[in-house]
Amino acid sequence: MNLKGRLAPLALYELVKEERKGAGHRRPIAIGGADELVAELAKAFRAGGDAGAVVEQGAAARAAALVWLGPPDEGVLRTASRAGVPIVGVSEGGGLPYVLDTDLVSLVPGRPLPVGEIVRRLARVLGTDGVGLAARLPVLREAVIDELIRSSSRRNGLIGAAVFVPGVDLPVLLLNQLRLVLRIALAHGHELDASRLPEVLAVVGAGFGFRSVARELLDLVPVAGWVLKGGVAYGGTKAIGEAARKRFASWPPPSDRGPTLSANSEGGH
Repeated sequence: MNLKGRLAPLALYELVKEERKGAGHRRPIAIGGADELVAELAKAFRAGGDAGAVVEQGAAARAAALVWLGPPDEGVLRTASRAGVPIVGVSEGGGLPYVLDTDLVSLVPGRPLPVGEIVRRLARVLGTDGVGLAARLPVLREAVIDELIRSSSRRNGLIGAAVFVPGVDLPVLLLNQLRLVLRIALAHGHELDASRLPEVLAVVGAGFGFRSVARELLDLVPVAGWVLKGGVAYGGTKAIGEAARKRFASWPPPSDRGPTLSANSEGGH
């Protein structure tokens, strides 16, 4: 299947440009709260990455997200919440004001700081905003990619199940899968230009086998075929995401951390 034939060159270029721009913002992760815990988490977040992508006790309202550790400072949390900054809370007990229960991580006295769980919650609240940060902070990368794959697979599964006319869903599924692959590449800090697009398209092209199976399911199982079709769309998108993860992890590391191609000059903050 010729993916280039299905995607106009200009549309493909605009999509790549859009994803690069979205991954190019420079807003950091803000970490606030108990000083000793803040220093410990900041060190873990900065390991092997861009130290400037993490600020300690900084202006949370200008951050991509806030991680708050320990007893609450209601003023700081309120300011972040009103600014639309997602908050992950880490607390020994009970809730924190302005923090959803689903975004709380339990801090157990005497045990190490649960960095892995904090990273997973942070990746979930960041969503696609985590792409640029994953390029700058390797500690976030796998969790951000997990979240990208999970959300894209779920979205395509719902689309595959909801659209009954064979082939009508194909352009939407394809676009979502292409976005997923582009975002995973950017999360690895890789630049995308014309020389790299054939590899990107090759990863997405692997999904056409799954979509052929899905179309046949509607004929073979007319009653429950839509359920199976949604499952195939979900599984196919997840497989493409995992293939992209492996492909881009094997590319030579970029000379600079994070996506650099004119993303900042094209409007990133």
